[in-house]
Amino acid sequence: MKIIKRLTGFFFSLSTTLWFLGLLLLLLFAGAFIMPGTQEFQELHSIPLFDWLQKQPLKITWWLWGLTGILAVLALNTIFCSIESIVRKRKVTQWLLLISPQIIHIGFLFMIFAHLLSAIGASQELVVVREGSLVKISDDNTVLKIEDINIKIDYYGYITGWAVSVEYLSDGKTFLKDIIKPNNPSVQMGFNINVKDIRAYPEAVLLQINREPGALWALTGGILFMAGIVTLIILKIKLER
Repeated sequence: MKIIKRLTGFFFSLSTTLWFLGLLLLLLFAGAFIMPGTQEFQELHSIPLFDWLQKQPLKITWWLWGLTGILAVLALNTIFCSIESIVRKRKVTQWLLLISPQIIHIGFLFMIFAHLLSAIGASQELVVVREGSLVKISDDNTVLKIEDINIKIDYYGYITGWAVSVEYLSDGKTFLKDIIKPNNPSVQMGFNINVKDIRAYPEAVLLQINREPGALWALTGGILFMAGIVTLIILKIKLER
């Protein structure tokens, strides 16, 4: 019983938040010195974080494991504190004043969840393609086909514009078409596919294929976080008047 009481007291405490945020900053500070001098970190963006962590020695990844643990504690702390706040202030007449901090908390949790999804399934790949090239982009037999490469060249031989038409295929059948243009990547099914480089003679394209399964969750979390902060500030200003 005492253990349960101590655990709940730990997760309900604001001091827990402050101490662990301090530890978070210290670990990030340590990582800022470890990463630049370690060659293994160069391939970090090409595979999911957790897959990479399991293959690397603890002497260079200890701070990342520490960050993962701290973020887990902060997520639980946020949930417990939100529940406590709602229970204690349930009789508050201005429900926006009650709910605004919780919207901020939910936004934070969404962003944490987004990072978790990306750590499990995010990846980055560079591939050279030409018209007709097929690139497998997922384990469920989804294939990207380069249908057309359209390059506009001026009188002096300089590239003035380009567009790459692509098709998404599943089991050999096209289910989606898209066009990649400057500053307009193909964003479909959790993939962000853009052109890193293009060559006119012979026509070839260097594609960067990013998979970010947590992108939508991060966007939602960011919107909720900002909405909660703005609402809370407006309410505080009104109350002070």
